[in-house]
Amino acid sequence: MLEFDRVSYRYDGEDFDLVDRLSFRVEPGSFQCIVGQSGCGKSTVFRLTNGLLSPKSGTIRVGGTDIRGRKGYCGYMPQRDLLLPWRTVGENLALPLEIMEKGLSAPQRRERVRAALAEVGLEGCGDKMPGELSGGMRQRAAFARTMLTGRDLLLLDEPFSALDFLTRISMQEWLLEQWQRHKKTVLFITHDVEEALFLSSRVLAAESSPIRALRAVPVPLGYPRTRRDMARPEMAELKEALIEMLKRGTEG
Repeated sequence: MLEFDRVSYRYDGEDFDLVDRLSFRVEPGSFQCIVGQSGCGKSTVFRLTNGLLSPKSGTIRVGGTDIRGRKGYCGYMPQRDLLLPWRTVGENLALPLEIMEKGLSAPQRRERVRAALAEVGLEGCGDKMPGELSGGMRQRAAFARTMLTGRDLLLLDEPFSALDFLTRISMQEWLLEQWQRHKKTVLFITHDVEEALFLSSRVLAAESSPIRALRAVPVPLGYPRTRRDMARPEMAELKEALIEMLKRGTEG
């Protein structure tokens, strides 16, 4: 679904490549998490993938095709929900339909939005303003808006980092249910090793900054999974091994 082939990127004013000849692949239908120290370039990888940044060199492919010159090949959910405060929740969800599905009538858009809200447990919230929703509800609405792009590749950039502990746990479990239902390909950035292990089938660990490689670490759990699975000895050992790996990258 996604392939980086020796991709490099350097921000203006810097004298080094933050992403340095990076290559990795993400298989269709998988849920994979990128972990790494703050500032190592994880979000830059996403901005390169969705076309907000252009690589200095190398090739990025989605669905086997170079992304250069393409639009609308992935859905992107940043850290903040970015719901427009002057539009209702339903009007916020309608934005991708207004932009990418111009042939839809207003009633068709409303029906698509109503179904999307029901899908994420927000039925009846379409006429509310974003400020009337809790943090978890806002993230559900933002995810529904991302789903309405209709894309098979979803990029989720630390979407739960601002939530309290219990809400974050609830949202992680909810997200896995959504992924299993829709069979999208999900690439998820997090700085939380336990979150990465709970969610993904494979963790992609950025061992250094700049990012030169992502070490693929398979997670020895199937789906569906529960919180109790995280207490297994092999999962505890893997968590500690990943933390030590990331610490070595920080020290280096």
